[in-house]
Amino acid sequence: MTSGNGHDTVAGDLEITPMGTEVRIRAVTASGAFSLVCSPDRARELAAALGAAADYAASARTADPVTVRADGLRRGDVRDGERVMTVESVRTDGATVHIGWKSGAGRGWNQSYDADAMITLRRRGPELAV
Repeated sequence: MTSGNGHDTVAGDLEITPMGTEVRIRAVTASGAFSLVCSPDRARELAAALGAAADYAASARTADPVTVRADGLRRGDVRDGERVMTVESVRTDGATVHIGWKSGAGRGWNQSYDADAMITLRRRGPELAV
């Protein structure tokens, strides 16, 4: 398990403890320990979010590449190829689609495509609720 920065790993110690009207979640990482104290409702929300993220990660790992039209791209889509390129933004201007990309190294750039250009993706980004 990694933290938000992608570097710290949980060494195997994860404690969930009821504390009166709150829940304490404590994880021990290679760089130390961190704790989160929250209400039972927040703990359930966290559990649901972790479950959904785990399902998404598991499906992304086994999914075959998919090809979509440029005007069908959405934020979070990852382009297939040697280098990781993630869609940051999509703007349609008539028959042209302007895509904001971000590399795995954090560099960003924009490219324009015909709306019907076919783009092969390594995986689809999550559907975002509007």
